Amino acid sequence: MSLQLFSLVITSFLLVSNIPFSSSSQHSSPFPTYQTLHTPSELKSGRVVELVNRGRRERFLGGGDDSEEQLNSTPLLVLAAKTTYRKDPLNHFHKYTGGWNISNPHYWASVAYTAVPFFFIGAIWFVVFGISLTLICLCFCCCRKEPYGYSRIAYALSLILLTLFTIAAIVGCVVLYTGQGKYHSSSMSTLEYVVEQADTTSENLRNVSQYLSAAKQINVDQVFLPSNVQSDIDLILNKINSSANILSSQTQDNSHKIKNVIESVRLALIVLSAVMLLLTFLGFVFSIFGMQFLVYLLVIAGWILVTATFILCGIFLLLHNVTGDTCVAMSQWVENPTAHTALDDILPCVDNATAQETLTKSKEVTSQLINLMNTVITNISNNNLPPNVAPFYYNQSGPPVPNLCNPFNPDLTDRACTPGEVDLSSVTQVWSGYVCETSGNGVCVTKGRLTRDMYSQMSAGVNVSYGLYKYGPFLVNLEDCTFVRETFTDINGRYCPGLRKYSQWIYIGLVMVATAVMLSLLFWVIYGRERRHRVYTKEHMPHHPAGFQGDK
Repeated sequence: MSLQLFSLVITSFLLVSNIPFSSSSQHSSPFPTYQTLHTPSELKSGRVVELVNRGRRERFLGGGDDSEEQLNSTPLLVLAAKTTYRKDPLNHFHKYTGGWNISNPHYWASVAYTAVPFFFIGAIWFVVFGISLTLICLCFCCCRKEPYGYSRIAYALSLILLTLFTIAAIVGCVVLYTGQGKYHSSSMSTLEYVVEQADTTSENLRNVSQYLSAAKQINVDQVFLPSNVQSDIDLILNKINSSANILSSQTQDNSHKIKNVIESVRLALIVLSAVMLLLTFLGFVFSIFGMQFLVYLLVIAGWILVTATFILCGIFLLLHNVTGDTCVAMSQWVENPTAHTALDDILPCVDNATAQETLTKSKEVTSQLINLMNTVITNISNNNLPPNVAPFYYNQSGPPVPNLCNPFNPDLTDRACTPGEVDLSSVTQVWSGYVCETSGNGVCVTKGRLTRDMYSQMSAGVNVSYGLYKYGPFLVNLEDCTFVRETFTDINGRYCPGLRKYSQWIYIGLVMVATAVMLSLLFWVIYGRERRHRVYTKEHMPHHPAGFQGDK
């Protein structure tokens, strides 16, 4: 069972994202339409999880050497220092002080040391009970003796204890079965949350790429974006598409591996609980009815199963402690999201330079598209040109078309709309009132300043601008690691309590089953001996001396 794989489920890389855009079939344009965008509150609610175990050099949006140098120069913050303060057998049993770090063998050694008592008990049980069974067999075969009278107290006490331990074993099996069901449900919910968030972000990244790619094709009355802007778009598209593909493929790949581990653990626990329950029941029945040969066979089987159960107790105690440490580590990271921690080995925060580049380019493209459309409106649509300047003359007339509000200043800081400008969310509806009917040669035959072709081209530009603008919060959250902080908070609040609680149920159930079946094995033998003596006394000593009694 791969504990490191499982730990990836609850410590997966998280990126906040918006709700994905949906495509429209109204036009033949290859990008979504602005009418399908969700509200800002919906956009803020998205998050993403990357489920990829990668080194610090690999950043979600492609970090470089500068990012590595900056990372190495940042002091390391020790996570979950108190909960991981345990003896380290690899360091002469000194206390481990490195905090949560699943890439550190000393961490695994220290957390595994907490399970040593169960491993030790299992080993002692296997050796001691094995030797005892061997001696009993030798004595039974070589030193057969006639049984003699029995003690009524010993007989009754052995029967009572056998019954109690049988009940305890059954209760332990119920706790184990219930715990594994709850644990499986909680684990799968966590995994599904991780995969869902990763899929959402992968789709959002592709949407950003799609909008940027579509922006290159936008033209309004044969006016395009500047060539240098188009070249910059090509460069950033490669990074975005690479990140989206890596996130999507590796998340799915790792999720299948983790799901297989979870399902295997579930199957093993179900089989174990069923076998131990059957073993306990049959052992009790065979003991009561004096079927000694079958009892001895069950004793041998139980001897091995109890050993395996004690080993599983230790493994699940280890898993329980790792889960608790991870949840504490995530909680502490939320308080220090920009610090260099052991989480960087599998949860590298996005490279600031690349995220900033993507955000800047999105703002720049949005601003350039809006300037392009406003230029056409000012110089062509709202300009009463003479007929000899075709194709810019198309008999435009009527009230002037309002300009589109640019949400960014030339330095890309936020800008407020001025009177007379229309914002991105409603501009296509406003512009539709300025569309004229045209003749076959494209000249307006009714009052209006926009032809239908121009309106469609400008609507496409608005759609791309609005989409990129609304993805701003998503890109900002990539830059400042808000996506990790919010999703870690979700996992720590919604999933960690269940994972810790039900992993504890499992190892408690395993301890109950192992202990109860172990003692039941002993009392199968003890009760069988007392029952055999009782039967012998009843048959051969009807007038038994004082202190011994026969059947009643």
